[in-house]
Amino acid sequence: MSEHQEISFSDFEKVDIRTGTIVDAQVFEKARKPAYKLKIDFGEEIGIKKSSAQITVHYTPETLVGRQILAVVNFPPRQIGPFMSEVLTLGFADENGDIVLAATEQTVPNGRKLI
Repeated sequence: MSEHQEISFSDFEKVDIRTGTIVDAQVFEKARKPAYKLKIDFGEEIGIKKSSAQITVHYTPETLVGRQILAVVNFPPRQIGPFMSEVLTLGFADENGDIVLAATEQTVPNGRKLI
């Protein structure tokens, strides 16, 4: 059982989680672990951002395009091999440790902040 560190609401407010729609998904051939390179549209204010995501067990590039997801948009960009990941795509590990994407129950406008 993991320990949970209590944070303040103001700490939570610093994490900018937004909705975005995947507009392109490609196999990340140079990744050490199987992954996709995603382009995600976060609306007019944020625009299209790139993300590397290890989500190859439950998804194919074809099933990802058009899917609305959640991502953290205010972490610094992270170099992953030859690819610069600009946002952290969010998901949960299933019983085998494979990632299932976090998403909204209904479609909302791209770029909406989790509140």
